[in-house]
Amino acid sequence: MNKELKWAVFADRFKHFGPTIAIYFFNMALILIVFILYGLQPEPFLYVFAVSFLCLAIIFVISFIKEYKKAQLRRNKLEAVMSEWNDLPPAESLSEEDYREMIEVLGREMEKAVLAFSDERRETQDFYTAWVHQVKTPIAVMKLALGGSGDPDKRALTEELFRIEQYTDMVLAYQRLGSSTNDLVIREYPLDELIREVIRKFAPQFIGKKLKLQYEGTDVNFVTDKKWFVCILDQLVSNAIKYTSGGSISITVENAAVCIADTGIGIASEDLPRIFEKGYTGANGRLNEKSSGLGLYLCGKAAKLLNTPIRVESEPGKGSRFYIDISAGLKEDDA
Repeated sequence: MNKELKWAVFADRFKHFGPTIAIYFFNMALILIVFILYGLQPEPFLYVFAVSFLCLAIIFVISFIKEYKKAQLRRNKLEAVMSEWNDLPPAESLSEEDYREMIEVLGREMEKAVLAFSDERRETQDFYTAWVHQVKTPIAVMKLALGGSGDPDKRALTEELFRIEQYTDMVLAYQRLGSSTNDLVIREYPLDELIREVIRKFAPQFIGKKLKLQYEGTDVNFVTDKKWFVCILDQLVSNAIKYTSGGSISITVENAAVCIADTGIGIASEDLPRIFEKGYTGANGRLNEKSSGLGLYLCGKAAKLLNTPIRVESEPGKGSRFYIDISAGLKEDDA
């Protein structure tokens, strides 16, 4: 990088000094012609030429060093220009002063736009947060009213209410992920406690679809944010239930990873690289019109936030296996 910068500055200085060098050699040529016409000795000319050329070379080197230092400073500022636009190097010419003023005007306008956008986004997030909490109240009331009746119609309504509650939670999670602060609370948790919390939440879904759950428990503790890690588990278990019409779902902890496996329809190989993209539903989404393509997108974003990578193994017709890598949150003796 420094070598490239030096050559760029050298070329710029040479171009800048081009007219001066041309005039210098033109004058030296005129002086040489005068010396020849008058038959003068060449020694004085050679002395004047050598001294003047040395002075010109010294001026060029000084100019190069000065401009190289300024170029280095500009490159350093360039990396943080969005935050340090008002701390630019002092201008040394009228053109530099004009460019500096242009950058400052643009910087002030950008700062105003960013502040306005942040305020608008905060208002939107506050609105959706309040909306979600307000919606949850009638959902809870309706669930209590329906109770645990074995009536098929009431059971179907309870399942739909559960889905509505999931969608409201998804809206809230999506808004939080897009905010500048994600209110992380990082501390050590028993992994078994977090997994069982998700299992209890989805127990009616397992019963309703007659799916067998395989989970033996774990004594692993690890460091994470409970809210976001449970959000990841929620989405993966929800997807496993959604795309498994019969058979079983297993949750195991092995090799510093939580594995959620199902015996569902699986994922096509061409869809695997894109399943965490926003809005991408793939072949399974086209079969299931209720798929939004946001669940796994939220998983991917939350996993990146918590430094818990997710990898997938799947084969159409044979199910899928999602691995949540929790090694970053384990103590050395648990890893």
